[in-house]
Amino acid sequence: MRIRPGSPPPSAPPLQSPSPPPPAAGQQNRPPAGQQPWSPGSLSSPQPPLDAPGRKPSDIPAPRSPRKAHLVLRRVEPWSAMKFSFVVSLVCFVVLFIAVAVLYMVLSGLGVFDNIIQTVNQLTTADGKATSGVDVASWFEPVRILGYTALIGAVNVVLITALSTLGAVIYNVASDLVGGVEVTFSEAE
Repeated sequence: MRIRPGSPPPSAPPLQSPSPPPPAAGQQNRPPAGQQPWSPGSLSSPQPPLDAPGRKPSDIPAPRSPRKAHLVLRRVEPWSAMKFSFVVSLVCFVVLFIAVAVLYMVLSGLGVFDNIIQTVNQLTTADGKATSGVDVASWFEPVRILGYTALIGAVNVVLITALSTLGAVIYNVASDLVGGVEVTFSEAE
């Protein structure tokens, strides 16, 4: 588009649409009979009252039931199951180790291990001579107790991880045969 020198600039279209004309004198904007006027603070659109003429009971909306989704779990990825079970079993190992350490400190502080050692020594000693060459005190040393706890926890981590991965593989084989597990999810009411 070319603008010639001396010609007036082209006019742009108006940005706003024209507003409706104001109501004629004597007319007011009133809602239809039986309806409440809408105000800016109201939370919903105006609704006619339930007892309005011409309204049928079948026009009243029924309460909506919760939505449901029917899904089938067909496959569990073994790699994902292995990672998840490893992390869970590692957390269980840490919890087990801390629980045994705290329990050992509490029992040691109460003198339970000293009483056990004394009782076993009294039972195995006859006339001042030891009848067996067993050192009971070494059974309750913290290094030995926590070492066995760590060993058992490490074996549990390996076994739980391996069994969970194997379980995912077995589930996948069984799912191919029978079609998986059907799960129904429902919306909270």
